[in-house]
Amino acid sequence: MRAVPLAILATGSFAVGVIAASGSADKDAVVQFGEAWKQSDLDAMYAELSPDAQDKYDFDTFKAAYDDAAQTATVQGVEPGEARGPLDQDGEDVIALPVDVQTTAFGTVSGEIGMPVSDGKIDWRPDLVFPGLTEGAELKRQTQVAPRAPILAADRSPIAEGSVNSRTTNGAGGIIAGEVGEPQGLRAAQMQAEGFPDDALGGVTGLELAFDKTLAGTPGGKLIAKGPDGKKVLAQTKPTPGKPVRTTLDPDLQEATASALGDTYGGAAVLDARNGNVLALAGIAFSAPQPPGSTFKIITASASLEDGITKPEEEFPVVQSAIVGGREVSNAHDELCGGTLVQSFAQSCNSVFAPLGEKLGGKRLVDASEKFGFNSPPSLYNEDSLKLIKPLESTIPEDLTDDMAGISAIGQGEVLATPLEMASVAQTIANKGVRSPTSIVKDPALAGDYPDVTAVSPQVAAEVKDMMIEVVKSGTGSAASVPGVTVAGKTGTAELGTVSENSPVGAEEPELDVDAWFTSFAPADKPKVVVAVMVVKADGDGGTIAAPIAQQILQAAL
Repeated sequence: MRAVPLAILATGSFAVGVIAASGSADKDAVVQFGEAWKQSDLDAMYAELSPDAQDKYDFDTFKAAYDDAAQTATVQGVEPGEARGPLDQDGEDVIALPVDVQTTAFGTVSGEIGMPVSDGKIDWRPDLVFPGLTEGAELKRQTQVAPRAPILAADRSPIAEGSVNSRTTNGAGGIIAGEVGEPQGLRAAQMQAEGFPDDALGGVTGLELAFDKTLAGTPGGKLIAKGPDGKKVLAQTKPTPGKPVRTTLDPDLQEATASALGDTYGGAAVLDARNGNVLALAGIAFSAPQPPGSTFKIITASASLEDGITKPEEEFPVVQSAIVGGREVSNAHDELCGGTLVQSFAQSCNSVFAPLGEKLGGKRLVDASEKFGFNSPPSLYNEDSLKLIKPLESTIPEDLTDDMAGISAIGQGEVLATPLEMASVAQTIANKGVRSPTSIVKDPALAGDYPDVTAVSPQVAAEVKDMMIEVVKSGTGSAASVPGVTVAGKTGTAELGTVSENSPVGAEEPELDVDAWFTSFAPADKPKVVVAVMVVKADGDGGTIAAPIAQQILQAAL
């Protein structure tokens, strides 16, 4: 008689167990779906769908639904809460999944999604992609763009101002400010993720591009569920106005630099000698690296003095050329050149500095160059801006061979530099051997975290400074003299072209293009300003073409 009620009890327990197990499997599927959603693992999410749902919606359709929702709502991340259920929702078994969706344009949107379940799987529908949607509803966005902020000079005067649709630039600084237009590449993708409408304009060049995110602010608007029964606002925010970007540019000096360069094809860079800040840029100051010619001898001299290979008073033979790396390297115009290291530097003797480069060797010359800033992006702004602008590096081959070190030591071969880089080289000497970042903005967060770099000792920097003074005082750079001011500088003349090794003996060599260079700082005893000038395809050498342009800029700065 006792066995009968026990059997009945056992049967009842089995039925409850089946219901509990089924509910647990449904809940597990939703929990796993939520965790996969958090990890943006769409494959794992799709695996939790029921066979019927997978038959109705293939993976590409499923993925497109979540991608579209993420783009519309500017989703940054999803944080699922603790699932509960099974629950009855309009006659349908669902597991309620709370989610917090972090968005760029609308903050955090929170809600609960009723996931239809059966047999341990999710009967998925497209309205489950975002909290607040009902069956048949779609996610839509109405966007409001914030006012664009101005770009300012160091004195807070506007360089570029006005709305993104009617931007105006003021003075010569407009060249650096850049332009607005239809975004491309990385910035276009960023703006889409930030919630800007597809037809929104943004920075496309210069500072407008480099700091577009700061200048443009954050869009606002409404996030809407649009369904058969009408519209429902899920979230609403106001746009955040852009913030002004204050540069380090001196507007008067910018005008003077642009005026001095004029229509000449080339570039000019002006730095604060004390901290490396950019005071003015004109032309192709950092966009088209060229062989720096003899301005590179500042680095060769610094490394040679630092390593004890030579000293300022060492005497060198007065000759027309020298043999380095198995080839003859001549002085300019095949002139006789030599004397002390100081005199050889002032007269820019290739016959002295090419052999010094050979003694240094390829690896040491590269190491020295990199301390002066070669083979790294210019430190104009932070890494986010560098990714957008991608400014070209000044370079020296990292695998430079010893037999090519002599050619590279005089700024030829495969060495390439910009006026900004050679201005930084001069600033390093002016700053007692310490290279400062060449920032173009005041805000430390936008400028980036770049350390000062000790390139040479203070003693060597002082010796090279004296050599640079002699260049202007009695050497090739006398055209850069400023009355009442001691100027330190270095001329450079680079030849560009290709000479074929297979040319017939006695064949006339092709005429080579000439780039004229000059880099400098003043006053030499207490440096305030650094100026570097490059003229492409010049009609003469650095001393006659580039030095006078630098002189005009120095005079305006001082």
